[in-house]
Amino acid sequence: LKAIKSLGVKCGAVINPDTPVDSIKDVIEECDMLLLMSVFPGFGGQKFIPEVLPKIEQAARLIESTGKDIDLEIDGGINKENVKLVKDAGANVIVAGSAVFKAENMAEAIAQLKA
Repeated sequence: LKAIKSLGVKCGAVINPDTPVDSIKDVIEECDMLLLMSVFPGFGGQKFIPEVLPKIEQAARLIESTGKDIDLEIDGGINKENVKLVKDAGANVIVAGSAVFKAENMAEAIAQLKA
């Protein structure tokens, strides 16, 4: 991360649903973004893993403790039913693939997620 930042480029870290947030505590200050996966990477259309919600809260607290402007991104199974929970837990960047691209009306799907 330090090598990437030394080149003047933003960087970040990613953790899977079963990886503890504490695993990135020693590098979080080097990050511009932390991505928490709310499914296991590999294919689209997976169901959101609700056990990730407390991890979002924990990651948000860790980020806040740095005093830095670090984005908290969530990716996996995000839809209109759970997006508010994810945002309320502390995420400020949302990835919603299937909820948008498999919708009959993508513009309406995006509007519902933003609402």
